[in-house]
Amino acid sequence: MMRGAASTEVAAVIVIMLAVLNQLESATANASLSSNKSSCNIYRGSWVYDNSYPLYDSKSCPFIERQFNCKSNGRPDQGYLKYRWQPSGCNITRFNGLDFLERLKGKKLIFVGDSLSLNQWQSLTCLLHNASPKAKFTMTRSPSGLSVFSFPAYNATIMFSRNAFLVDIVGDPPKRVMKLDSISTGSLWKIADVLVFNSWHWWLHTGRKQPWDAVEYGNVTVRDMDRLVAYEKAIRTWAMWIDQNIDHSKTKVFFQGVSPDHARSHDWSKQSGNGSCIGETKPVMGSNYRAGPHPAEMVVEKVLKTMKNPARLIDVTLMSQLRKDGHPSVYGFGGHKNPDCSHWCLAGVPDSWNQLLYSELFHS
Repeated sequence: MMRGAASTEVAAVIVIMLAVLNQLESATANASLSSNKSSCNIYRGSWVYDNSYPLYDSKSCPFIERQFNCKSNGRPDQGYLKYRWQPSGCNITRFNGLDFLERLKGKKLIFVGDSLSLNQWQSLTCLLHNASPKAKFTMTRSPSGLSVFSFPAYNATIMFSRNAFLVDIVGDPPKRVMKLDSISTGSLWKIADVLVFNSWHWWLHTGRKQPWDAVEYGNVTVRDMDRLVAYEKAIRTWAMWIDQNIDHSKTKVFFQGVSPDHARSHDWSKQSGNGSCIGETKPVMGSNYRAGPHPAEMVVEKVLKTMKNPARLIDVTLMSQLRKDGHPSVYGFGGHKNPDCSHWCLAGVPDSWNQLLYSELFHS
């Protein structure tokens, strides 16, 4: 009898010890998972094929820009619509338009930048309209370059302010001067609850497309200068303006990473191919891009580190570099005459930019 009781007690002790060990293992695993999530860089990963994509049909977005509507412009392949951004080592929350609208209730989100900001603004308006297709909305676009999309039911406003350089350009041709150390157009920025800035697309334009005739910095005026140097001076001016004028306890500030073009196929392939994004139907697989880091993106990263209250970088450069297939190409506004390897089809890559913005705003 004593032996049987002892055996029962030993068995009970073993069960308890095993239970404790299981709890310890579970706690360790959970701690490890939590650590991975906290250390995970959502901007490093790869594109994976996902049949649940796209997040909306371009036909269901009645106000989509013609230049971004590749499907309606006759693009025959559909694979470019089916890719989802997957970070390495963690998952990101799927975009939820109704949740976004609820959290944005009573607030203003403003995109400030060039036509890539327009691309992203258009994507977000389509995503939100798709989430609540019966909700009334208003859209106004002014000659000054301000576009306003709002949902009265949520008192939520999503704006796009066209400002390709962020710094001032004053005067008329042939005496237009870009003032790299001056910003006089920031009054609108002060009313925002969320600001998303972008600039680079226009900095390399020359000839007829160049919107200035001279460049001024301090007391020095020159006809031109190294564009990357000029860009850095302008971004530093913007950073100082933000530090001096924006209350970060009230306004969240983001800088949208540099969106790459795909005009040179040797950037992603050793083979010369057709020389551009024309005919590309699949992303670069994996997480590496042959051309390496974008020099303008490196400037942005450097300048943000100097800020008193650093803006958050939405680092979309690498993920966008991998999407050589995502551009309008010959199915944009210009067709075969002027293939577009800079902007992005909608639905498409900018939807993933907005998913990352959603994650940064509400789930970080």
